[in-house]
Amino acid sequence: MAHWTLDDIDWTAFRRDQVDPDLLRVAKAAALVEHNGADYAVYLNNVFADDPEIRPEIDAWALEEVQHGAALARWAQMADPAWDFAAAFKRFTDGYKLPLDAATSVRGSRTGELIARCIVETGTSSYYSALADISHEPVFKQICRRIAADELRHYKLFYSHMRRYQSTENLGRWGRVWTGLGRIAESEDDELAYAYYAANQWPAAYDRKTSARAYARRAYSVYRRAHVERGVGMALKAVGLSPQGWLQRGVAAFAARAIATRARVLARANA
Repeated sequence: MAHWTLDDIDWTAFRRDQVDPDLLRVAKAAALVEHNGADYAVYLNNVFADDPEIRPEIDAWALEEVQHGAALARWAQMADPAWDFAAAFKRFTDGYKLPLDAATSVRGSRTGELIARCIVETGTSSYYSALADISHEPVFKQICRRIAADELRHYKLFYSHMRRYQSTENLGRWGRVWTGLGRIAESEDDELAYAYYAANQWPAAYDRKTSARAYARRAYSVYRRAHVERGVGMALKAVGLSPQGWLQRGVAAFAARAIATRARVLARANA
């Protein structure tokens, strides 16, 4: 896979006066989640233990995810020199645990696992594209654009292996759709909420609902219609539905309205 390093970022272009405090908070949380890629690799390598075709690609994917976290963390520490990334990451990994001892997919099949990975990469590619588009800080833009491109490649990687497994496992259409919907629903589970807490709210006591709302209020506000339309098309393709046409348009319109409404409601509640 194509690869870049932290040296490819023009760190000298950093403009502190262009840092958005809300984007800084979500960047700190994202740095923790991305940097935890090594643990995800342990889980996925357990699930695909006997598949020598995908395992090297899982390891390469994990290295890129960890690098995403390192890039975001370096930027966040430039924007907020008092922030201790190492301490925040330890808090996150101490408090949020992945099923590292699982020998089979928590999705019920390998096809389902790969669909879930496609949904995750769909969300992250769209999210970092949205962050890049809305931010005025030059270095953050560079980082987010590179990460968004990586996540799109990761989507294509997992999609290709999903099709390979689907040819033998024959997971039904509704099973694929249900898996995709389930993974979308998990976008508001403990992982992002706890990452936001560990990065921004500690040492206050952790309250999942409070942290989830604080994260969502900032994250949902960055999306524009084009980001939602692209993400919906990718998600539909992952579950075996047409990424274009009336279904895509309808789902995208509904999702865009839902995201915008949620962002407004959370903003009013915060005010």
